[in-house]
Amino acid sequence: MTDLVTFGETMLRLSPPRGERLETTRELAVQAGGAESNVAVGASRLGVDAAWLSKLPNSPLGRRVTSELRSHGVSPGVAWTDPAESRVGTYYLEHGGVPRGTNVIYDRADAAITTAEPDELPVETLTGARWFHTTGITPALSPTAAATTTALLRRAGGAGVTRSFDLNYRSKLWDPAEARDAYAALFEHVDVLFVPRRDAREVLDRDGTAVEIAHGLATDHGFETVVVTRGDEGALALTDGDVYEQPVFEAETVDAIGTGDAFVAGFVAERLRGGDVSDALEWGAATAAVKRTTDGDLAVTTRAEVASVVDGGDEISR
Repeated sequence: MTDLVTFGETMLRLSPPRGERLETTRELAVQAGGAESNVAVGASRLGVDAAWLSKLPNSPLGRRVTSELRSHGVSPGVAWTDPAESRVGTYYLEHGGVPRGTNVIYDRADAAITTAEPDELPVETLTGARWFHTTGITPALSPTAAATTTALLRRAGGAGVTRSFDLNYRSKLWDPAEARDAYAALFEHVDVLFVPRRDAREVLDRDGTAVEIAHGLATDHGFETVVVTRGDEGALALTDGDVYEQPVFEAETVDAIGTGDAFVAGFVAERLRGGDVSDALEWGAATAAVKRTTDGDLAVTTRAEVASVVDGGDEISR
């Protein structure tokens, strides 16, 4: 039985070697990356039976995505389409330190996911699943993707599956007002909300402390749990009227991309294992810390590594 099902786009990430610029490099490293599949991979690495639903062209690039996810134990549930009619989205990531910073360039227009409809996908995977997860990136990709996101959330709810949604706002996809309206329409189908404090303020127009934001969102939308992430200040969760807080674990940052997805993966994995919300916050923070030590979008870790961080070990097991 599948424990976790996710839905969304996975792109190919193309990165020059560190210290080189996209306009001069002669090498690009290729890796798969997408918010929902990142969560599926992270949870799978922690012992969760995970599946990822999406749409891809039946091409070498499409198969490159699924083969990488399978290598981490994730079962892809893909609607394959004619490569002449669609494409795999890509993004280019150029690492840079202070003062230049890291640069991300998206090339995802007309990707196959933008035409994905529920009847094309193996939605029967949701039957018997325990958790369904998607993000605010997916409905921003196209009206069809937005409608399919809603349909899958509804179907999961009808099957009694816990539904989580990570706001994951992307300013390169839509403006705050457009995103706010779309999110509000989805919230009635969400049980667990993950939201960065910054996005709660700038996109959802929420004022106050993280605790006040969590209470306001839970009251207005009926979420069972609201998790507010606060960057270096850690995260907090509100559930059943109780607030739990979790600081970050120290980590050497090799690559910060995918850290938020790793946090969600650790949180969901621990909840599926039977841990309470406090335990889940701790596992989320620990998984995020381990992710920061590795290159790429994915939290390539083990349960033992994350447990070592949770237990306060000075070093991850060798």
